[in-house]
Amino acid sequence: MSLASWFRWNEPPSRISQRNPTEMVVETLMMELSWQTKQAEKQQRERENEYRKIKTGVDYGWLVSYPKQSYDISPGERLQLEDMCTKIHPSYCGPVILRFRQLITEYEPEVQEVSRLFRSVLQEAAEKIKEEEDAKKLARQWNTRSKTSLSLTTFKSRSRICPFISDIKTISEDVERGTRPTRRVWSMPEFRNAK
Repeated sequence: MSLASWFRWNEPPSRISQRNPTEMVVETLMMELSWQTKQAEKQQRERENEYRKIKTGVDYGWLVSYPKQSYDISPGERLQLEDMCTKIHPSYCGPVILRFRQLITEYEPEVQEVSRLFRSVLQEAAEKIKEEEDAKKLARQWNTRSKTSLSLTTFKSRSRICPFISDIKTISEDVERGTRPTRRVWSMPEFRNAK
């Protein structure tokens, strides 16, 4: 038996993760939700302790022991949130977390409100992703249409429009030529019948 079999440095390095990106996004976002829930619960306890301390005038905080985590999201709501997380593209995972943290610091929600706030951030991100996909789809359609319409514009038509050559007399032409205007209403151009 060789000594190399005892040590694992001869084995090829294993891949870090065999999971797909969607699973990683769901796990990351749900970990963020549970962490923010714990933080909100901790802040709520601290607020309650401060309120009791002000109300009674005595601090019994050293005497109280709290459970590790008393609030938990219902399984149905957790499944809905995980389903919403699957719709988030991996490139949006970081911005979703940043937006969620920003809203948490702005509103300082109660523990029960954290999951609703998280849901609103996920919906906002999903709508933004959908808008961007629609814009890309429209851009692709526009590009394919513009290519076909450009092929039609290379076709030369026989009729041409020349805006500077006209048989219609205007006041400015008469003034420029120094001719005397005829007796007609000058707001209307003079139309002649083409023979």
